[in-house]
Amino acid sequence: MRYLKYAWLIICLNVHAGEWSGYIAGEVRYFSHPPLSSEQYDDINVSLFAQPEYSHEWDNGYQNVVFVPFVRLDQHDSERSHFDIRELTWLKAADTWELRSGIRKVYWGVTESQHLVDIINQTDLVDHVDTEEKLGQPMINLALIRDWGSLDFFILPGFRERTFPGQEGRLLLGGMPIKTDQVQYESGAKDKHVDWAVRWEIMLDDWDIGLSHFSGTSREPRFIPEVDGLIPYYEQIDQTGLDVQFTHEDLLWKFEMISRKGEEGGVTALTGGFEYTFVGVFDTDADIGLITEYLFADYQTTMFENDMMLGMRFALNDAQSAELLAGIIFDLDNHSKFYMIEASRRIGENWKLTLETYIYSHIPADDLAYGFRNEDLVQLELAWYF
Repeated sequence: MRYLKYAWLIICLNVHAGEWSGYIAGEVRYFSHPPLSSEQYDDINVSLFAQPEYSHEWDNGYQNVVFVPFVRLDQHDSERSHFDIRELTWLKAADTWELRSGIRKVYWGVTESQHLVDIINQTDLVDHVDTEEKLGQPMINLALIRDWGSLDFFILPGFRERTFPGQEGRLLLGGMPIKTDQVQYESGAKDKHVDWAVRWEIMLDDWDIGLSHFSGTSREPRFIPEVDGLIPYYEQIDQTGLDVQFTHEDLLWKFEMISRKGEEGGVTALTGGFEYTFVGVFDTDADIGLITEYLFADYQTTMFENDMMLGMRFALNDAQSAELLAGIIFDLDNHSKFYMIEASRRIGENWKLTLETYIYSHIPADDLAYGFRNEDLVQLELAWYF
């Protein structure tokens, strides 16, 4: 309810002086295998969603406000039908500093296969299986801009629980419902715990370097198994992260690493690799990029303990911005595989068509991904941008 009050306040602040943009979209999902639970829907699901954006600036551009709501209506999954405020932020800028306050989305990371250092926002898992969609996070953010780089300080009042499909939805872990009404926390403050973070970024010639630290409630829950479902448990953690990208002509070298300490001790994870782009192949405007990344973690609550990702990015660079990204992540120990294809193309001035496919193959029973063995998915999305 408080988010709706904030939204109404922003809309009332000289809306006529600002600008509206965004998109409205429809989505069709098709699952080729039957679900693991009889309560889940079988094959086809339809949903409608929208993300408008209002922005208004004043003070010669040194102040602005941005409001980005999101809403989805889903055919079968009541948990997937939801409303969120992705952003509701006021910015005050100066020559050497910036102050932001409100609800925001902040992205950290450089690698393709996963984003280890990206920890500020909570994952909106009902919205998309790739974990790229995030919930808005209340925050106060002060950025100092200097010759030696930029330094960001974050105060994060209030925690947002991860969203999960409902009992009738797909992409459940082993077909077992997530009992979000029984969520547990290590902190006595529960979702009122105030987290904090700091990040330093610098560009040195061909190098982009980021060093970050986060202290607070983990965005990634552990699960307490029960007979009729899984209970999310959120512990307190301290996580230090490093991300580096080196750019040399057509080569990108990418690396992310985290060290995390929590209730059960310390863990380390890293992802690193490169992307090489062949520009103007076959004397055309098209580019082809080859991607290779290695994924490692020394703990067992992740699906990527010792994995390799191989991928290809194809961009026509035409008027319709046609693109395709295809990849495979395979486990070097048990040989399980995860295939992914994402393709998109603009239609006319205001429409965009997106096709995505996710396939799980040869998943052994002792793999964390075993619960997704029947969740092969084809997703078609048509969006109108305004």
